[in-house]
Amino acid sequence: MHFSARTNWETTETDLARALRERRESGQPIYDLTASNPTHCGFSYDEAAILAPLAAPEALIYDPNPQGILKAREAVCAYYRDHGAIVDPAQIFLTTSTSEAYSYVFRLLCDPGDEILIAQPSYPLFDFLAALDDVKLTPYALFYDHGWHLDIESVHQRITPRTRAIALVHPNNPTGHFTKANERAQLEALCAEHNLALIIDEVFLDYPLEPAQTKTFAAGLHPALTFVLSGLSKIAALPQMKAAWIAAFGPGEALKQSLSRLEIIADTFLSMNAPIQHALPHWLTHRHAIQQQITERTKKNLETLDALLAKQSMVTRLAVEAGWYAVLRIPAIRSDEETAIDLIRSAGISTHPGYFFGFHGDGWLVVSLLTPENDFKIGLEALIRTLNEP
Repeated sequence: MHFSARTNWETTETDLARALRERRESGQPIYDLTASNPTHCGFSYDEAAILAPLAAPEALIYDPNPQGILKAREAVCAYYRDHGAIVDPAQIFLTTSTSEAYSYVFRLLCDPGDEILIAQPSYPLFDFLAALDDVKLTPYALFYDHGWHLDIESVHQRITPRTRAIALVHPNNPTGHFTKANERAQLEALCAEHNLALIIDEVFLDYPLEPAQTKTFAAGLHPALTFVLSGLSKIAALPQMKAAWIAAFGPGEALKQSLSRLEIIADTFLSMNAPIQHALPHWLTHRHAIQQQITERTKKNLETLDALLAKQSMVTRLAVEAGWYAVLRIPAIRSDEETAIDLIRSAGISTHPGYFFGFHGDGWLVVSLLTPENDFKIGLEALIRTLNEP
């Protein structure tokens, strides 16, 4: 049987996945320091309030709109208004996930073989999305010097005649840093100069540790074509509801063409179902309660992490401004995968090795600040103890 080359992925079980499976099957305890699903992390959800809007009678009427129903898009605009940005509902396209939103934008901008520049370290899902849309990802490096920074010259050097857009996550996952105002200005100037688009993923925007850094890319003058992506998976901690969007901005004719073409793409799929669209305004309005719980958890776990790290010198953490993760620097005496496997087998500690997010070299682990506090403390104590053993 012939299958598409774009799906020719390596699907055999990795050594890391095998170690984790064997630990689970043994019945021994596991402290999951990779937890990223808020619905599995012990937060309190108002079940009645979340489920009630799904029963809206209007949801029984099929009234397809490629961009999504107006009241849902107006709710997204209200969300951006809370962030100091004025957005017209005509600039919003609802999708079932940010993954789908990326796919829409990739299809809008790229022919097969065209390139998107993407920051590293970053979330590995992009590789699969790009492959499915026949797009080539070209990484550009973020560098760390008392905080994460963007080297605009390194981005410039990677632009080719096939480059169509520059993508970044704001704040980044997993480094948790915001793109600074001067970096944004440099990126926008570069995109305008080379006729490129900006693709900005802002799913972690509402989880800052430094509130002054939280300005959305939806605000501003937008000298280059810009697509801002986000959704309820993080904003309202409702990944199961599959609700996200694209907000499009930019100079007149480029934006006009984008909206027209995106409408046809969206009309082809009509992905988001009516009950979710009708419920979306309610969920966005009531997002603050769950956000407060998550913010309190992440800050508490970060305080616990810092207190534990202060008692030793073998493990340190990098600066973090936002999000749900912390990046640890560990002795690079073996590969990160070997370290992660040993932590599972010897102590029942599940972590992300650095290469998972595109960190160069060894000596990196990534841990989730979303993990329930007691598990986080026990897991970190065991991790530090193991890595400090001679």
